[in-house]
Amino acid sequence: MTQPLIDPFHRPISYLRVSVTDRCDFRCVYCMSENMSFLPKKELLTLEELDRMCSTFINLGVEKLRITGGEPLVRRDIMRFFQGMSRHLESGALKELTLTTNGSQLEKYAEGLYAAGVRRVNVSLDTLDETKFADITRWGRLPQVLKGIDAAQKAGLRVKINAVALKGFNDVELLTITKWCAERDMDLTWIEVMPMGDIGNEDRLDQYWKLDDLRDRLREHYTVTDLPDSTGGPARYVRLEETGQRIGFITPLTHNFCESCNRVRLTCTGELFMCLGQEDNADLRAALRDNPDSEAPLEDAIRSAILLKPKGHDFDYSRQSVDGKMSRHMSHTGG
Repeated sequence: MTQPLIDPFHRPISYLRVSVTDRCDFRCVYCMSENMSFLPKKELLTLEELDRMCSTFINLGVEKLRITGGEPLVRRDIMRFFQGMSRHLESGALKELTLTTNGSQLEKYAEGLYAAGVRRVNVSLDTLDETKFADITRWGRLPQVLKGIDAAQKAGLRVKINAVALKGFNDVELLTITKWCAERDMDLTWIEVMPMGDIGNEDRLDQYWKLDDLRDRLREHYTVTDLPDSTGGPARYVRLEETGQRIGFITPLTHNFCESCNRVRLTCTGELFMCLGQEDNADLRAALRDNPDSEAPLEDAIRSAILLKPKGHDFDYSRQSVDGKMSRHMSHTGG
């Protein structure tokens, strides 16, 4: 293998998150405005270009590939891409192929994902109340998602639930969601709401539920043990001794996790964002398209981009204002 990717702060880059589309069949209130304008399809990398781009990263030492969106499973013919990536699992170059999804299409694709080598999926689910689910997703249907989770588990996929912590919304469901995940043998990760993009009339500060408060609430009902577990990501984990389940906390606002960051994010248009909480990016699409017969220019462009990776992000709510806000939506960068 060629020389691996190392950023300026001596962090090896082994994890690539790839947004295959900015489109989604939901309009979650903390993620998008209701009337989103999506990219023209001609600007998106083709599935063949996504394959070539990801394969180049894998050749440079990326061992974990997470497919995101938008909602990745609404991309036409997306299973062809997963099937192509499975060759890297078979060769051993890629250690894990996984995805983050809203679950709406899982019933249709769960078996195919497992056949392509996917073993774990993260499902974004913020409430178990059907009415509240319709409100927060604007377009979503909870029964459809629950059927998708059933199908994923039946197919052999390990499911982890990702819930965005929202004050005045799902704080009252903390114990309900925790118990539901325990009964279904699913891990659960709570995520602080991040200041990404214009979301219309919603107020970030009104939404923000500090995860230290959430953890204290859990301690009132469970014996909570801190765990040293690390998945190479930003989550910090605890175990609830009464249920044995693992709970994760992603806290970019209250606890900076940048010192161990091993990831970069590729958009569906070929932009590489070296940090979720910074605007700096590198355009890899030109290096890809201008050199169809050589990978060297693309490899050089990737290496140059990694050398620009910052030490950390600038997200901050501590001054009762939304500082470090990104102009782009999460669906553009990839969740």
